[in-house]
Amino acid sequence: MTPRPPSSGSDPRKTAEAADVEQPTTAKKSAARKTAKKAAPPEKAATAKKAPAKKTAAKKAAAKKAVAKKTATKTTATRTTATKTAAKKTAEKAVAKKTATRAAAEKAPAKKTPTKAPSAPEPPVTPVVPEPFAAPPAEAVPGVDLVPVGAADRERLLGGTHHDPHSVLGAHPVPGGVALRAFRPYALGVGVVVGERRTELNDDGDGFFSGLLPLRDVPEYRLEVAYEGTVQHTADAYSFLPTLGELDLHLIGEGRHEQLWRALGAHPMTLRGVSGTRFAVWAPNARGVRVAGSFNFWDGTGFPMRSLGSTGVWELFVPGIGEGELYKFEITRPDGSRTLRADPLARRTEVPPATSSVVHASHHEWGDEEWLARRAERPAHEAPFSVYEVHLPSWRPGLTYRQLAEQLPGYVKELGFTHVELMPVAEHPFGGSWGYQVTGFYAPTARLGTPDDFKYLVDALHRAGIGVLMDWVPAHFPRDDWALAEFDGRPLYEHADPLRAAHPDWGTLEFDFGRREVRNFLVANALYWCEEFHIDGLRVDAVASMLYLDYSREPGQWTPNEHGGRENLDAVAFLQEMNATVYREVPGVVTVAEESTAWDGVTRATHHRGPSGFGGLGFGLKWNMGWMHDSLQYMSHDPVHRRYHHGEMTFSMVYAYSENYVLPISHDEVVHGKGSLVSKMPGDWWQQRANLRAYLGFMWSHPGKQLLFMGQEFAQGSEWSEVRGPDWWLLDPAYGAEADHRGVRDLVRDLNAVYRATPALWARDVHPDGFQWITGDAADDNVFAFLRHDADGTPLLAVSHFAPVVRPDYRIGVPDDVPAWVEVLNTDAARYGGSGVVHPDPVKPEPQGRHGRPASIRLTLPPLATVWLRPA
Repeated sequence: MTPRPPSSGSDPRKTAEAADVEQPTTAKKSAARKTAKKAAPPEKAATAKKAPAKKTAAKKAAAKKAVAKKTATKTTATRTTATKTAAKKTAEKAVAKKTATRAAAEKAPAKKTPTKAPSAPEPPVTPVVPEPFAAPPAEAVPGVDLVPVGAADRERLLGGTHHDPHSVLGAHPVPGGVALRAFRPYALGVGVVVGERRTELNDDGDGFFSGLLPLRDVPEYRLEVAYEGTVQHTADAYSFLPTLGELDLHLIGEGRHEQLWRALGAHPMTLRGVSGTRFAVWAPNARGVRVAGSFNFWDGTGFPMRSLGSTGVWELFVPGIGEGELYKFEITRPDGSRTLRADPLARRTEVPPATSSVVHASHHEWGDEEWLARRAERPAHEAPFSVYEVHLPSWRPGLTYRQLAEQLPGYVKELGFTHVELMPVAEHPFGGSWGYQVTGFYAPTARLGTPDDFKYLVDALHRAGIGVLMDWVPAHFPRDDWALAEFDGRPLYEHADPLRAAHPDWGTLEFDFGRREVRNFLVANALYWCEEFHIDGLRVDAVASMLYLDYSREPGQWTPNEHGGRENLDAVAFLQEMNATVYREVPGVVTVAEESTAWDGVTRATHHRGPSGFGGLGFGLKWNMGWMHDSLQYMSHDPVHRRYHHGEMTFSMVYAYSENYVLPISHDEVVHGKGSLVSKMPGDWWQQRANLRAYLGFMWSHPGKQLLFMGQEFAQGSEWSEVRGPDWWLLDPAYGAEADHRGVRDLVRDLNAVYRATPALWARDVHPDGFQWITGDAADDNVFAFLRHDADGTPLLAVSHFAPVVRPDYRIGVPDDVPAWVEVLNTDAARYGGSGVVHPDPVKPEPQGRHGRPASIRLTLPPLATVWLRPA
């Protein structure tokens, strides 16, 4: 056998060996694996056969040896008619031989491990020795070529370039009966069983077998395939009609199949009473596609798929293949070379660094009906929305999805956050990318468990009353040669123009948003996570890099759009389609844009055009990167210099209502040498913590929703590392400074509790009448004071003081219709680690105007602190 050209992805030899360990099999399957390793070593099993004219001497010798062996054991059936006596003797010898090999197979021990469910077993066929089908009269067969596979088809099947193997293989009516052809490389013989009758097919060489049954109509039949040491009984994969209907193919061709994951990928199912798996993949440039996996020793030669018209979809139903089987698609490129690719729509994958796809069917039973029923009661921008950002693999390193489900919901609920945001959970090859370079867009990472395990975690969070957002990365994908890059030999998911395809910052490839099938792949993916995993929101990563053709590109490295501008019109259309589809199909879900520029209308409805002429992008919320940058810059200054940077804290209110904002202190701010949040603060350890507490109080009272990355809720001193995760030991009572860190965590808990109970802090976040400055120009005092209002006008007064001194009797102007104010939160309270300058008694206004108000109150401003007061 001629060696196959090198292909990318998992080493088939290693993968097949791993499959032996992971998969329990029947005794017959175990014996078949041993036999295949003898008859076809792994090196040969992973190679592709070439045309007969190009056989090597080794293959010819093997063929002669097989012929000699079969000649010594049985009489070879001829292609012309034979006498009934000769036919009967031949059948009896074949049956006797297969009975002996079956007995040997049954003695072989089966490998069993608890890691994976076995494939659906085929019903056993008891060997019988009935009278075989009578050979048809010679005059009924006008030509022998009616039965064997023709030379052209044979060459294409061997070469992996046949677009319609079902038209050749299987059973087909011909003059004189029903021609049955099978392609079973390495088989010693193939018999066909119809009811209680059985006949042996002729061995035509190169793994092809054929015979003419004296029947008028195509019967229901099964194949009996003999290998050295075992016999397999199976339905014929090439006897089934296509499993994808015309509507599926039409929607795929139009790029409008919103449930694409139900059409493509690997799906266990039962057809005509036969259990198996339907494989389907989009590869329009391929000359041929075959399925390779643990079930055929990673040799796809005998498993060619059929092309379904002009859609570029290839499909094959394989009987006897069930959940847990590993697989990939072996694609013959336009230049004739081959590549082994993971399934783009695989719903489960191997644990990295292994790269195979896994046949999967979900069995999780959801228990979050109550959560889903009420999550759409109020839109996110008018509801309390406080987010705890989590990197699941490092939150508690070593925990699985199910173990996280026992700890994460309780922790988040205790802290009072309304949502968690999960850094990307889709499968990715390199853990150091934190999931932002995705290869398995439809599969939760196998590092922490199965897809059903991930559903269990989401379910647990919902039952604890916590919403689940996840980072979604439709901007780009890595170049790994076993994944999406030049998937079928030509640019497919990426843009055909190299300048448009290459992402200049990350060494990745950008999606071709102008291709309808690619848009469909991504839009359906957004729906998939929301519908199949009950995700409550998608935070879309790197939106700015999608919107601009010149993003991180120098002049000459990009081409203007049709209007001469730098906007990526294809990406704009994609984002609008994605948002409109998600909001239409999944009520209660929110989409959040990480967009770092001043693009107009990120959270405006798609049908409302703005000054730029574009409709809105249709997101529900947008990260306020400007507020994050400016406020952290202000806090990094020594308090004595903050008076000169006062505007960095007030400028956000100039544009606060241009979008529906989230205020993010995310993982990006505490990695790559930036230090942790508390380490950004100036001063000694006490001042650093006081600055952090005051800043968090300011953040929670500022218009917009909140997001805080894990570890910052207890003032972790070191920046985050995905290897070790948060420094939980800081909260160990045995640690001397534990109280300092626990005080900050207690403050975060109380901030969330007061926030959720105070509609003034969230109900009018996107309305200008929900905010009023009291004083925004007290730069010399480092003081900011403002009112927040709920829908009924009930106010909350927030005062932030960013100087390390106490200011007694500091007058703050207030409305004159509030008889008294009571302190509801003070970040300087002793229980948080502060100095204890608090206001335990109600504070009454005095008829002395201040800050343009008819009345004022006198407060003692604590050092480096934020104070909240509400009407008594």
